[in-house]
This record gives sequence, C-alpha cells and structure tokens, in this order.
Amino acid sequence: MTSTAVDFAAIKDKQRAGWQTGDYPRVGNTLQIIAELLAEAADVRADQKVLDVACGQGNAALAAARRFAEATGVDYAVNLLEQGRERAAAEHLPVTFLEGDAEQLPVPDESFDRVLSTVGVMFAPDHQRAADELVRVTAPGGRIALASWTPTGMVGQMFKTVSKWAPPPAGVRPATLWGTEEHLAELFGDRVEWVTLTRRDFVFRYRSAEHFSEWFREFYGPITKLAGTLSEADRAQFAADLADVPRAFDDNTDSTLAAHAEYLEAVAIRH
Repeated sequence: MTSTAVDFAAIKDKQRAGWQTGDYPRVGNTLQIIAELLAEAADVRADQKVLDVACGQGNAALAAARRFAEATGVDYAVNLLEQGRERAAAEHLPVTFLEGDAEQLPVPDESFDRVLSTVGVMFAPDHQRAADELVRVTAPGGRIALASWTPTGMVGQMFKTVSKWAPPPAGVRPATLWGTEEHLAELFGDRVEWVTLTRRDFVFRYRSAEHFSEWFREFYGPITKLAGTLSEADRAQFAADLADVPRAFDDNTDSTLAAHAEYLEAVAIRH
C-alpha cells in the first residue's frame, strides 16, 4: 500500500491522544541513559545547534544542553513539552521546546549540526517523510543520531503483544523497523553515510514483571489508553500478557526485574 492511501493525519491524531494519556515521562525519564550515550556517539559539542526530534519530555535535548550545546526539542504532545520545560528549568539548562510534527519540522533547512532522536521519531507513521525531514534540517557534514528499539528485542516483543489487543492501522509499517540497518538504508539512501551502527541493551529495572506491567498500564500513554477500553476480565489478561514479556528477558536471580531491551544506536554523517 502506498503512503498516499493511508490517512496519516488521522493516525497522528490518535497517536497524540495516546501520548497525552497517562504520564509518559514516568517511563521516559528512566530512559535518560540512552540519550546520554547517543549524545556521546553523535559527538555533541559545546555551541553546536542540536535538535531533538519527537523529544517527548526532552531526554536528548537535555543531554545536549548538559554539553553546552544550543538545544531544541520538538514534539506534538504539548503535555510532554511542558514536562521538558520543567525539567530544563529544574536543572538550569537553556533548552527551547517547540510544538511540531516530526514529519513537518518547524525549523529551517540545514539549520542543525546534530539531529537526535531517542525512541521517538521511530513512531512517526510515515517513515519516509520523517527520514526526509531529518535529512532536510541537518547541515551538510552534520550528524543524524538515532536510538530505536529493535523488532526482536524486549520492547519489540511488547509491541507485538499490544498489537494482539489493538491491531495497528492498516498500511503503517512497524515502528521497530527503524531498529534495523536495512530499513535505515532504505529510508536514507545515499544522502548519508552511516559511521556507527551499534546494538545496545537498555535494562528495564523494576520490582517485578508485574510491577513493570502495572507501571506501563498506568503511565505509558498508548498502553494506558488501550487498557481503559478493556473489560475487567480482559484487563486482567492484558496485565498478565504484559508481565510475560519482560519476564522472558530478565536475568536477575532475585525477585526483582532486570529485563534487557535491545536497541539500535545509529549515527550518520549527512552528505
């Protein structure tokens, strides 16, 4: 199915409603280390202009600002932007947060030295348009750096579990394709040169698999929204299904959870 046959605007409206449900930063803030590692991999330097695309509560923008870069974050969920502003203020970091769509970024062509996204731009429904925007706003010789969950890792498996309860929109490719080298090559072509493609693990540390399930059902907006549509019996089964996912990736020998979730850290130089 071609992209013209898919109503991406309607899909994004539903996505935005999902992210504005629950309290995603309660999950997203735990992922800060991914952004710090990505900023290092991208070689973010003082005084560079850095854009965090689909920034959520600003993990990568804050990481850039800590390195004295001129940081900007863009997201379409205004509640997440507000929490980003609160975090920046609390750390006395000068970060600009803009409301905007990853598929139509509200910034000029070739205006950033570094363009980052930590498990953010991967959720844009029109993959090609989002990739085109990343290239458009990056200055020649600048770097695009992405951290994306892989299809076979824990989060990829969680999304598969969720899709059994709420099938994804027809015609939209899985977000976790961004976590594969082949898909990045397809999206970006010869406009960039990939300089590092590294598979890393983020470890989800919770009290138990059941605690993980509870936390995501309460705070991870799209999952929170889905859970609210289920009957009492189905909610109980959905809770159990979610708990089974991290349990399969847990390597702790005590009662607590340490579930390893693979993601692809990819850094490219823009031609």
